[in-house]
Amino acid sequence: MSNADTLRQLHQDHLNNYNQQEQQAIELMGLLNKLYNEQDVQVTLFGDTLDTTSVGRILALHQKVALRDKGAKSIDVADTLAMVKALADHKNIQAARIDVGQLIANDSDLQAALKSTKNDNAVSNGATDVVLYGFGRIGRILTRLLLSQASSAKGLQLKAIVVRPAAAGDLAKRASLLERDSIHGSFAGGVVVDDENNGLIINGRFVQVIYAKDPSEIDYTAYGINDALVIDNTGIWKDEAGLGKHLQSTGVKKVLLTAPAGGEIKNVVYGVNNDTVGDDTIVSAASCTTNAITPTLKVLNDEYGIENGHVETIHSFTNDQNLIDNYHKADRRGRSAVLNMVITSTGAAKAVGKALPELSGKLTGNAIRVPTPNVSLAILNLNLKTAPASADALNEFMRKVSNSSQWQTQIAYTDSTEAVSTDFVGDTHVGIVDAQATILTDNHAIVYIWYDNEVGYSTQVLRLATQMAGISYAQIPA
Repeated sequence: MSNADTLRQLHQDHLNNYNQQEQQAIELMGLLNKLYNEQDVQVTLFGDTLDTTSVGRILALHQKVALRDKGAKSIDVADTLAMVKALADHKNIQAARIDVGQLIANDSDLQAALKSTKNDNAVSNGATDVVLYGFGRIGRILTRLLLSQASSAKGLQLKAIVVRPAAAGDLAKRASLLERDSIHGSFAGGVVVDDENNGLIINGRFVQVIYAKDPSEIDYTAYGINDALVIDNTGIWKDEAGLGKHLQSTGVKKVLLTAPAGGEIKNVVYGVNNDTVGDDTIVSAASCTTNAITPTLKVLNDEYGIENGHVETIHSFTNDQNLIDNYHKADRRGRSAVLNMVITSTGAAKAVGKALPELSGKLTGNAIRVPTPNVSLAILNLNLKTAPASADALNEFMRKVSNSSQWQTQIAYTDSTEAVSTDFVGDTHVGIVDAQATILTDNHAIVYIWYDNEVGYSTQVLRLATQMAGISYAQIPA
């Protein structure tokens, strides 16, 4: 056989293999949708949700898994399909999050894993009405995340968006901003303006748009909304007096703020101190930076102990800054965000102490706003009580943490020598440790953490919202 014939055959073999994987992915998508709709079962692959709308994304995720941990067992789409088929045969499984990647990689016995969760006694989740108060960057990302997944009658149900009174044509502009995003690209779905009912039909689901100047003036029950969880994305109110206005309106049960809060309101980083949330009616999801760094700080403190340290945030510019030089009440933020690096303050280091009391008073922090629109970088400059053997040992510890069942949805890990900020646009992990940048001198460690300050943070907000709504899932494997 000639070299040309060999190459043609190689090409055909690869094509046949890919076509087979495509067919397996199509079958997998059908099963995933059925499990989600009928049994409220969500399937993940090492913490990443398996997309139920895109064959290409399912295949890309399996390739990503194979590349991120070269020493791990390779998992093909066929492996995942076989496991999901077995799951689909268990009609009694309800309200569960099942990580097929962990089950396959660890050669876990499915029957034993299901039995150990005592899932037969799980309470089926109901539906919780959700209202987004504000429709800026975070509001629109939350909308995308909530309505990109398959429809279900359970869980968080986006029922309304509240914005300030506006001129004619506002609905069309809101719809366009949701559909088209300069950073995250086009929305994966359809958005239709319903002028007659003053709402948006997003992926077949009607979302009421309410115009109001003050939270307390709204009667949500007039729109068929009851016992709602309001997610306040405006950042206008940050204390109990202001956020309490939401609770004065009719139809609201709880409030979640997507910014650091003051006073006695709990600042919560999901995965770290969300166990402190009980019957609280007002809770803060802290800031994007606090969420990005606190999980990594926790695992480092648990393993090595942290004496003290400094957090420097290289943060993408935000709408709070001016595009060109103009008056601004805050220092330096009046200078052009797209032309300057701007030194500014951040409360993230101090806020870590609220979520992780053992680090209270041990960290200082500053921020530098830079001319990029999204994805930020936190630099942890830490003095450790116990020194790792080497930078490689520290990286190996973080790699194992990122692959653990406990942290895989929040902490990610990259050891690429070519990684740059745009590689992490849309990454749902709250923080990604860059192993190539790790520095260790004696007990002095410097750890770099990338984070999509929009999407990564929004996934944390939704995890906390799910908990506040009383929605729970059996974790398989435990």
